[in-house]
Amino acid sequence: MTILGISAFYHDSAAALIEDGRIVAAAQEERFTRKKHDPGFPSNAIRYCLEYGGTALNKLDAIVFYDKPLLKFERLLETYYTFAPRGLRSFLTAMPVWMKDKLFLKRLIRDELKKLGYDPKKPVKLLFPEHHLSHAASAYYPSAFDKAAILTIDGVGEWATASIGLGEGASITILKELHFPHSLGLLYSAFTYFLGFRVNSGEYKLMGLAPYGDPRSPDVDRYVGLIKDKLIELKADGSVWLDQDYFDYATGLRMVHEKKWEALFRIPKRNAEDELKPEHCNLGLAIQRVTEDIVVNMAREARQLTGADNLVLAGGVALNCVANGKLQKSGVFRNIFIQPAAGDAGGALGAALAAYHIYFGKERIVDYKDDAMLGSYLGPTFSDLDVELMAKKYKSVYTRYDDFGKLSEETARLLANENVVGWVQGRMEFGPRALGGRSILGDPRSAEMQKKLNLKIKYRESFRPFAPSVLAEDCHEYFDYDGISPYMLLVHPVLESRRMPLPANYDSLSLRDKLYHLRSDLPSITHIDFSARIQTVHQNTNPRYWQLINAFKKRTGYGVIVNTSFNVRGEPIVNTPDDAYRCFMRTEMDYLVVGNYVFDKKKQPEWQEKDNWQEEFVLD
Repeated sequence: MTILGISAFYHDSAAALIEDGRIVAAAQEERFTRKKHDPGFPSNAIRYCLEYGGTALNKLDAIVFYDKPLLKFERLLETYYTFAPRGLRSFLTAMPVWMKDKLFLKRLIRDELKKLGYDPKKPVKLLFPEHHLSHAASAYYPSAFDKAAILTIDGVGEWATASIGLGEGASITILKELHFPHSLGLLYSAFTYFLGFRVNSGEYKLMGLAPYGDPRSPDVDRYVGLIKDKLIELKADGSVWLDQDYFDYATGLRMVHEKKWEALFRIPKRNAEDELKPEHCNLGLAIQRVTEDIVVNMAREARQLTGADNLVLAGGVALNCVANGKLQKSGVFRNIFIQPAAGDAGGALGAALAAYHIYFGKERIVDYKDDAMLGSYLGPTFSDLDVELMAKKYKSVYTRYDDFGKLSEETARLLANENVVGWVQGRMEFGPRALGGRSILGDPRSAEMQKKLNLKIKYRESFRPFAPSVLAEDCHEYFDYDGISPYMLLVHPVLESRRMPLPANYDSLSLRDKLYHLRSDLPSITHIDFSARIQTVHQNTNPRYWQLINAFKKRTGYGVIVNTSFNVRGEPIVNTPDDAYRCFMRTEMDYLVVGNYVFDKKKQPEWQEKDNWQEEFVLD
């Protein structure tokens, strides 16, 4: 049985293909269109999934959309009615889109599928599970657990903004839901907006900013108190109630009532690109702390309701790696699995899996050790011919290695000499993290690497941290964690033995001075609070990446390297060798390794294209 899952029309559109319950392929539309968070119909992603699976639309057993549009429309109408006369402008903006397209989504989907060769005379079943069921299915079914509590948390689906469920065998039972407008995801997005970052893409920046807050500052405690006293009410079961007098997302065109927030916190709303001040950092730390408390409380409620030892997580809030680390440390659950494509893109996969196991009633077979996500390497790959055609197109110069062992040793040598290396190997990752398939790599021992990567390669804010990729078997040698974290979704501390002492006046230093203080013997992956967003690299899921890090270890004694996504600010992660070469030439990257081919920047012809990435990609 072959099923196609689709997510579209909000953000991070994607497609996923499963066959007899096994994941075959999955990809986000943005990787093909080069439009970050592309919400459009995922035509390119669907075409890829079908080609990789060797099938066609009319050969499918079902096509599954990741939520119920009519239920979402009901929520919009009831919300506008409840808040009337507020929200008239928003209502007049939203309704034409719904009346033209979204209300007739089944027809719209079939029309888009026709463009891909779908024959309406041979109809395929079209299904619509609820949004949070798709999230729940995306986390539970690929996990290795026979029984698990399921926790999904995001902005909003149809009505639900969070859910607790139980997965057992092939069944999923939703036990409890939190409903709009009360939402942890929207609360976090409101602070993202107020602190000058873009909603639905800048939340991870807020998470990275939070550690720059001063934990001993009375302002942090004051901000936490204000959030809990004025903005939200925390319930004993982990649910939240948000005072809508302070928020504008339900019926307005902004996230918050800015004047009320400015009066409450006694700071003005920050605009994008404005200087980050201590009060911004402290407010970021406050909302991060509140978020962590809520996530842990929701998990406790899930444990109490299900009695399960295992937990699976999905939804956009499940990408908050710091909260995930705190949850893991809390010991509420014995084991935790987080869907690597936890946001809406993963909803495409969850929709397909939900249809297979729930609608069609198919058995669930767990014959794998850690999970069924195949390391999340589910996207397109490329051939040697693709690389050579790209090189011919740009008249580029390369060295080809037939022996991958020698290629790993040479790349390790380049990294050890503090070169920045673009690394493109095998299938592209599914989800927001680059995991060694489409990555930019550096030496974690370098005191200058973080600055170089942020300012000369990624062209982004200097405060942004970088993640370590570490040999799975060596993780405990560097971090206070001896488990696995293959999807870069857990934050844990760097070992005390690797840390450098802080100066007495550290808390009074500026953000920039704190940033460039040497904090450990792995300075470029040690965040300001001595934490790191860990990716454990496993020989069975990515043997090439594992071999490279192992070669770096043999040369330097360190089985860990810096890993960041292969893109510039505002650009989706690269997909093809062509995407990679263009990004390589537009930045101050030193080397590019694509498959078995190595490109040295100094040997490349002058970049002739007049386009500018800053004009092509909208800054996030």
